[in-house]
Amino acid sequence: MFKNLNKDLPASIVVFFVALPLCLGIALASGAPLFSGLIAGIVGGIVVGAMSGSSVGVSGPAAGLAAIVLAAIVSLGSYQDFLLAVVLAGAIQILFGVLKAGIIGYYFPSSVIKGMLTGIGIIIILKQIPHFFGYDGNLGDIYSLEGFWNAFENISPGATIIAIIGLGILVLWDSVLTKKNKIFRLIQGPLVAVVLGIVFYLVTRDSTLAIDEKFLVNVPVPDSLDSFIGQFTFPSFSMIGSAEIWITAFTIALVASLETLLCVEATDKLDPHKRTTPTNRELFAQGTGNLISGFIGGLPITQVIVRSSANIQSGGQTKMSAIIHGFLLLISVIVIPTVLNFIPLSVLAAVLFLVGYKLAKPQLFVQMFKAGWKQYAPFFITVLGIVFGDLLVGIGLGLLVGIVIILIKSYQNSHFLHMEKQDNGNKIVKMTLAEEVTFINKGAIIRELNKLEKDSLLVMDVTKSRYLDSDIIEILDDFRIKAAENNISIKIISERGVVENPESYKEFFALEKKPA
Repeated sequence: MFKNLNKDLPASIVVFFVALPLCLGIALASGAPLFSGLIAGIVGGIVVGAMSGSSVGVSGPAAGLAAIVLAAIVSLGSYQDFLLAVVLAGAIQILFGVLKAGIIGYYFPSSVIKGMLTGIGIIIILKQIPHFFGYDGNLGDIYSLEGFWNAFENISPGATIIAIIGLGILVLWDSVLTKKNKIFRLIQGPLVAVVLGIVFYLVTRDSTLAIDEKFLVNVPVPDSLDSFIGQFTFPSFSMIGSAEIWITAFTIALVASLETLLCVEATDKLDPHKRTTPTNRELFAQGTGNLISGFIGGLPITQVIVRSSANIQSGGQTKMSAIIHGFLLLISVIVIPTVLNFIPLSVLAAVLFLVGYKLAKPQLFVQMFKAGWKQYAPFFITVLGIVFGDLLVGIGLGLLVGIVIILIKSYQNSHFLHMEKQDNGNKIVKMTLAEEVTFINKGAIIRELNKLEKDSLLVMDVTKSRYLDSDIIEILDDFRIKAAENNISIKIISERGVVENPESYKEFFALEKKPA
């Protein structure tokens, strides 16, 4: 584990600088104390990182749960009651892991997972635009055509300048310098950009390029050990018998588990070594992390694709990068909170811009389009759902489209037809049924039976069929009357030989299931 420390340490620093503003921002969006986001980041890094079987996955508070958390805090009435729901959610996730429920993550199409990654990348970029420019106005205006040009009046010049410089450093580092010398792979571009951002703020804070404090990282600064410990909040167990608490807990456990499993699948795809994360162990680790996080005042935890992708892109090789990033978060809030508060949010936005771009590269859209509509339809629906809705909406819509496509493919592939003429001019239609034919294929089978001409012969080959739905057998039984009226003969080729016009198809296929 320690042999890759030369790669894991620089990657952990990058993840730390990515995670810090995300922990604070998600806590703010969740209507929770800012320190709760940092607690979740620390527990996600140290506890979940140590217990997880993922080599490159990084856990922490998730943006996908922010809306659920906000609604739960309001409905439950107090943050302490909400923390009880988080603790119970952790216990439920541990139970999921024990019951081996992690297999559900393998049933999501790759097109939906790629759409999830791309959608999150776009969201990252869009959400960071105000921070990148130090925008001080109505956030809705900056995304509208009418307000876009007027928004420039509220842009902070200092924040914008250092953000552009930071982005330039990141692009230069990523595309040129890392290929020139090993030192540039050891000292990562994001670290250089952040240090330069701190220097820029300190040098210009008395000039016209000064960056307002509201555009800086805002970490709580304790003045003593007691005040630091006082920032932790503990759950109230008085409502443990409340149905609302348990419903909230199960909702958090279910959504957090699903988001984690999707992120695990996505992270494994991004992993250069293509290692596979044991999903049941991951659910157990996440559950343990949520139980501890909730018990000491933290937000719910999931594996997070933003941090995980930043870890992979920065060269992280083992779980040590996730663990070290957790310790860096802990050390920073204890030792150097004042220094952290000198970091311009615009520089961190530049770091996230690059992360978002790598997740949503234009080339990926072209690749998915070339793969055909069965791939790009779920992909684009997932992306649009995430961008204009939220993570779960996008995934749900993408999965729904994927299921519809499966049904269409199943409908189309239920049988193979071959037609030929007899000597007397009558038509022979050979229908070879697929290995599994279900009620989904009823429409296709009925359509072909209705096309049969008078005096024709239907040869139905079921030798490869391992499962025929009772609905299909009923169709054949019902078709006997029409076949007799139109002088249509039916010959069945099965493992038991050839049978012509059986009196009862239900009885025939019942016998077919028995050994000959």
